[in-house]
Amino acid sequence: MTGWTDIGALADIPQRGARVVKTSRGCIAVFRTGADEVYALDDACPHKGGPLSEGIVHGASVTCPLHNRVFDFATGAAQGADTEVATTYPVKVEGGRLLLDLAALADRSAA
Repeated sequence: MTGWTDIGALADIPQRGARVVKTSRGCIAVFRTGADEVYALDDACPHKGGPLSEGIVHGASVTCPLHNRVFDFATGAAQGADTEVATTYPVKVEGGRLLLDLAALADRSAA
């Protein structure tokens, strides 16, 4: 896998919402904040495996729907839990389209 791949329109994700992108290496949750910033994290919470894409988006964070752990979009780190970090992936918007850097998935083991 190499380079940026178009995964859809920014408009396909509601503000403070998420979309799941299925890859051969597992699911990635792509989030849109209220300020139209986009972030991508592993969809599985590192604590209990909950679907982060179903969590509540607030500011630049998401709250896991299973246990209310809050993850920072920029770093993937959980508030108050030094060892819980969700893997982050490069994502950007160009011309209203979302682009995910699939080269970043190369080091990830298959789900």
